Amino acid sequence: MERLRVLSVLVTACVLGVVMSQTTLSPAVTITTVSANVTTATPSTTGPSCSALNTSTCTACAPGSYSDNETLLCSCCPEAGLCVLPEACLLCVQGFYQPLAGQQGCLPCTSGFYSNSTGSPVCQACPTGSYNNNTGSVSCRACTPGFYASLQNSTSCNPCPQGTYCNSSSCTQCRICPAGSEALQIASKECTPCRPGMHKPSYQTMCQICSSGFYQIRWGQENCDLCPENHYCPSPDVNPIQCPTDAFCPEGSTAPGYCMETFFRKVGETCELAPVTIALLVIGGGVGLLFIIVLVLRRRRDNDSELSLARTPLLRKDRPPGRFYGIPCDAEPVYAGW
Repeated sequence: MERLRVLSVLVTACVLGVVMSQTTLSPAVTITTVSANVTTATPSTTGPSCSALNTSTCTACAPGSYSDNETLLCSCCPEAGLCVLPEACLLCVQGFYQPLAGQQGCLPCTSGFYSNSTGSPVCQACPTGSYNNNTGSVSCRACTPGFYASLQNSTSCNPCPQGTYCNSSSCTQCRICPAGSEALQIASKECTPCRPGMHKPSYQTMCQICSSGFYQIRWGQENCDLCPENHYCPSPDVNPIQCPTDAFCPEGSTAPGYCMETFFRKVGETCELAPVTIALLVIGGGVGLLFIIVLVLRRRRDNDSELSLARTPLLRKDRPPGRFYGIPCDAEPVYAGW
């Protein structure tokens, strides 16, 4: 008798399920309450894919729902982070997520994101200083020394540019080398000190050669020193050289300055004429004056010669023989100065 009653209930449920399957139901979970002789259906809005009365004893449940043997319902997974299998809801494994309820599968986390727990509805972004270039990852990898990642959900780390360094893992940014040091290569893990003859202030990225007239003979210096007085600095990486006694070396000299050899000599901080230079100037001046006098005399003599030649025709005119005023005609005329 009891078997007949149960069989009657099952047949009634199947018939009711066939009837209900011919009607249009809204997307909701349908909860069926089974009593001794009565079966009722009550709709409930718990998920988008729960729209069928339990027909597991007659037909398979629709995709996105599963068969619950206890309630005889086709139900969808009630929460996000679960996926539907033919008989149950399972948690999404690590590296996967599912933001919606009643879905048939989980989604892999994209590059730059990860999920390290089961049943996750979302994936987490990789924090700064780390990266992930694979899908379905359960964790992110830290940037190695010499590399950095300044943004979240990075898919790779960037090498530190020239002049900067990172000496630890998970760097979010690279640092400028301290004063007196530099990083010549990219992705540097440490800085090297500036060589002698070079310097680097804290605000610069690379070491610079000392300016002309400055020197630096130590490693890792921030500034260069001015070449002192009475010394000269031909190269910025050598010690100042003592100035010769016959030369001038003011501050910042790169080479000694000399007076003109033979003609000048160093006296204190100036150059003066040497005695031989004074003697040469006197002799030269006398010779020049004598030359001028000779030139003037010669010019005067030449002028007198030209004047004599111009007057010669006047003094030698031919006259007929005879007497004029008691003077024979053939007598030589006397020059009266005109």
